[in-house]
Amino acid sequence: MSDNRKLTHSTNSTTVADLLERLLDKGIVISGDIRIRLVEVELLTLEIRLLICSVDKALEMGLDWWSGNPAFDSRARAVGIQPTLELEERLKRLEARLESVEPAVLEEK
Repeated sequence: MSDNRKLTHSTNSTTVADLLERLLDKGIVISGDIRIRLVEVELLTLEIRLLICSVDKALEMGLDWWSGNPAFDSRARAVGIQPTLELEERLKRLEARLESVEPAVLEEK
């Protein structure tokens, strides 16, 4: 009997680095749903979606949730500071006006 199957040697096997490179290049999606029901009443539903890919692949697919998010983007953090300072200044002005109005209201009563 002749066996045409080839033997795989360790030099021909895929390394972890090769596997990781392929995974990040192509991407992988893992999804699943968990539902907890009691007597035909759905109590809890968890929809889990996991995408593993490179940043370049994510941008190619239109996934860029991190850009513009102050938690992940330093440029968004810098932009987000200005409106906060403006709101704090406005709040101080309103509190000052309110303090000047309160004594007049109390005196009328």
